[in-house]
Amino acid sequence: MVFLCRLNPVTSTLRLLSEAVLLRNKNMKTLYKTLIALTLIAQTADAFAEAWSLDSCVSHAVTRNISVLQQELRIKEGEQGITEAKDRFLPSLEASASQNFNFGRGLTAQNTYADRNTSQFGWNAGMSLPLFQGLAEYRNLKVSKLVLKQYIYETEATKDNIALNVISQYLQVLYCKEVAQSARSQAELSAFEVERQKALIEAGKVAEASLYDMEAVAAQDRLQVVTADNDTKTALVNLASLLQLPSAEGFDIKPLQQGEPSIPTPDYVYAEAMRCNNSILGARQAVNVATERISYAKSGYIPTLRFNAGLGSSYYRLGGFDNDSFKAQMKHNFATYLGFSLSIPIFDGFNTRNSVRRAKLQQTSAKLDLDQKQYDLYKNIQLAYYQATGARERYLTSQETLEKTKLSFDSTRERFNLGRATQADYEQAKNNLFRTEITRIQAHYEYLIRHRILLFYANARK
Repeated sequence: MVFLCRLNPVTSTLRLLSEAVLLRNKNMKTLYKTLIALTLIAQTADAFAEAWSLDSCVSHAVTRNISVLQQELRIKEGEQGITEAKDRFLPSLEASASQNFNFGRGLTAQNTYADRNTSQFGWNAGMSLPLFQGLAEYRNLKVSKLVLKQYIYETEATKDNIALNVISQYLQVLYCKEVAQSARSQAELSAFEVERQKALIEAGKVAEASLYDMEAVAAQDRLQVVTADNDTKTALVNLASLLQLPSAEGFDIKPLQQGEPSIPTPDYVYAEAMRCNNSILGARQAVNVATERISYAKSGYIPTLRFNAGLGSSYYRLGGFDNDSFKAQMKHNFATYLGFSLSIPIFDGFNTRNSVRRAKLQQTSAKLDLDQKQYDLYKNIQLAYYQATGARERYLTSQETLEKTKLSFDSTRERFNLGRATQADYEQAKNNLFRTEITRIQAHYEYLIRHRILLFYANARK
């Protein structure tokens, strides 16, 4: 509702500016640029006309974040790698032509040398087709496909991390808003007491000094409101930064409409993570890539077989003699060839052996990385579970404490109004109520954040 109210002045301003431009600006090019600028302003206002939901924030962040865009480029690189691997199955074709001139002594038809000028032109075209490359090309294609799948998992894992950051910051904004609302309630209560003290002074029932004490309390409460509002704005700026928004001006979010979620057990979350958590799947895929690269490296031990074919012709001219025509020589000298070439690796300076050893080391490293991620995951799941459980217990306890603190404050306030409690008693009761409310809010949102972390580990981003 706040943004809709803000939008009306913007719309009116745009209309007035457009009318002014139409009346004063005769340059159509300038008019066109001005209208475009006004349209962009209107679109920006419309973008913030409605508060953002959690789903819209997550969806926007995972499609605009620079880290995600970089990961998506890696996916395109992986797709290009598959294309290149497939192209290596194709034959290679090449053609060449040459023209040579010799001046001075040259070779004659009698295989002797004489002072003659000669020229020679020739051309040829050839093809080489790999028939068997020791399974290297096939294994290279398989590696490329596995690498692409690894890139996809890693991209999704990046999106998961961004989504978790957005969710945490979203809840941080809601937490700051609720704290600000509680501080505002305290400030309103103090303002009411100030007015009541003024009325009592005018009636001559209390001393004027009591008003000064209450005004000091009210000023402190207003300071808490300013601090809480500033914390809310800072949290909104941080959230807007995660969403890659150009500005946080006019940006706001909707409250969450949900009940108190239940906490999944650590074993359930871990089992789900082993099945579908993108970070684990990416690490597991890295092991598969490293394993296949061992097979690819071993292909260097296997012989290779290629089929070769080609054709060509030439033209020769000897100065001072009658020479056959270009067409006749091309036809007469035309030749074709085909054959097979077998290459058997005997000794390559231990290149293949070293490649296999390096691939095995990479496989071991990938397995250790997977083990470490699984260990860290289980540890983090347990930590998040116990933190969520503790936060829920604190929330339930603080909820009960808050109810009793409210009763205590109401009683103290009533006694203070009747003159049976001191100013210090009233301030202490009010501060206790505020602290208890803040404790409840902190426990509530910590519980929500830890619960979201558990869902994140189980890959429940939707």
